[in-house]
Amino acid sequence: MAWRPRAITHVDMDAFYASVEQRDRPELRGRPVIVGADPRGRGVVSAASYEARVFGVRSAMPIGKAARLCPHGVFVPVDMAKYARVSDEIMAILGDFSPLVEPVSVDEAFIDLTGTESLFGPPADAVRQIKRRLREETGLTASAGLAANKFIAKIASDLKKPDGMVVVAPGREAAFLAPLPIERLWGVGKATARSLAALGIATIGQLQRLPQTTLVSRLGGHGADLHELAFGRDERPVEPWTAPKSMGAETTFERDTDDRTRLETTLRGQAERVARELRAGGVAASRVTLKLRFADFRTLTRSHTADPTQDGLELYRRVLVLFARERLVQRVRLIGLSASTLGPAASGQLGLLDPSAVRRERLARAVDGITGRFGTGAIRPAALVRPRPRPRT
Repeated sequence: MAWRPRAITHVDMDAFYASVEQRDRPELRGRPVIVGADPRGRGVVSAASYEARVFGVRSAMPIGKAARLCPHGVFVPVDMAKYARVSDEIMAILGDFSPLVEPVSVDEAFIDLTGTESLFGPPADAVRQIKRRLREETGLTASAGLAANKFIAKIASDLKKPDGMVVVAPGREAAFLAPLPIERLWGVGKATARSLAALGIATIGQLQRLPQTTLVSRLGGHGADLHELAFGRDERPVEPWTAPKSMGAETTFERDTDDRTRLETTLRGQAERVARELRAGGVAASRVTLKLRFADFRTLTRSHTADPTQDGLELYRRVLVLFARERLVQRVRLIGLSASTLGPAASGQLGLLDPSAVRRERLARAVDGITGRFGTGAIRPAALVRPRPRPRT
């Protein structure tokens, strides 16, 4: 049988959260919609419609800056439950075209269309059908890239937003990449871009002409990876059952704080939330990471690895040790906890070091049953319950 290149498409919904809000609220169509935190608060932008992007509003931007750039914008709170339901509809449509669908997030996925010609015609026709069905059945538009590998498909999907489609023929990967800026390559951040700029490298085409040995001497093993990417080489398969790599929670405070009691209480709540997600996913985490962002936006992370756990109290104990080691030289703007190095639940030494671990695990599962029925506020650790003010006598 003759070898044939793969046909992989990357489908990316356009301004997903904002588009869902505009779809569901006709009065918002054509207006700059910004989904995220209260503009009077300290959170960030989760999504911005294309009308808002004209004013410079971008995802992950501080919400206060977005309000200054686009004061007449419509600010809408995040509704993750609604977006998750729409995401399920989208992934179901994609699954009708191939069993090999790899979700990257709630609004984007890779689909391997190799060998589906007898069902949907040439891959480019299949991608057009995908876009049409998404528009007809969800009322939303998507941009797509089609190529012989995931890396090129991902870059292609981003070039003609919104509602665009870019096809890169097999064998044309290097020529397609050549005029693009080096920042388009995965792994090229500000520091790497500065190192390459010192070599006179601004485009991927210029990087292609640089000997691999020069890149390796300058950037180490990372240089060899960049050399491969510069020519569009990527052998990774579409993996539909990839397990999550981490689970986490973050809190941005309305006002910067150095109150350790408040920060520790916040971590306690985050630990319980992450533990619920771990138990729901049937996984346990060996690594816990503390994230602190200070008033000047300086960010630090500290991690600790131990036996796998999905116990909220144990996660809290571990992150508290990390937090206790840090001197708060500035007030804290954001604090977060994440759990990673995930594996099957009950794979650690449960109960050997903590005799109450088994009892806590049973208790946690009972609590999960209660919160699943009555909501997360139905029952919680006493440390997270605010005392009621005593009535005056």
